[in-house]
Amino acid sequence: MFKAPFDVNNSEFRDTFFREILPAAIAALQPGTKPKWGKLTAQHMIEHLLWSFEMSTGKVEVECSAPEDKLKGLRSFLFVNRPIPTGFKHPLTDENLPTLRYKNIEEARSAFNSELKLYLDYTRANPNKKHTNAVFGLLRAEEWHRFNYKHCYHHLLQFGLIEQVEPRD
Repeated sequence: MFKAPFDVNNSEFRDTFFREILPAAIAALQPGTKPKWGKLTAQHMIEHLLWSFEMSTGKVEVECSAPEDKLKGLRSFLFVNRPIPTGFKHPLTDENLPTLRYKNIEEARSAFNSELKLYLDYTRANPNKKHTNAVFGLLRAEEWHRFNYKHCYHHLLQFGLIEQVEPRD
């Protein structure tokens, strides 16, 4: 298990999280690992995060479920140093688990790692390009980094892959 502070406002730590902690945690995830909450399987979680990175680069397009007049308030959550709550329900998912896209967890993990690299390269090259998030609407790279950090951190906690520790000064 990796120890990681939750600090969405620290861009250097977010970079370390995406480049080191997240890939190592995904590599350590075993197929039979049970979540501490929710009903995702280990492979479903990997594919769910992969899908989020695909949205971040415009590879997958979604519609925002939030009313336009609520977006500013919702988007402010991305700048608050608070994790996604454990009971959060994604508006584009229903009670049933989606069909898995990959034959096994190893294939899903490989696709995830490729998509993560693509996401990091894409957002570095296109910092002002906007893509739609289902909850927060159109986001630029910095906002996607904040969202993806919160989102990935949430699911790594869900599967016991990280332990939250206090940030260092």
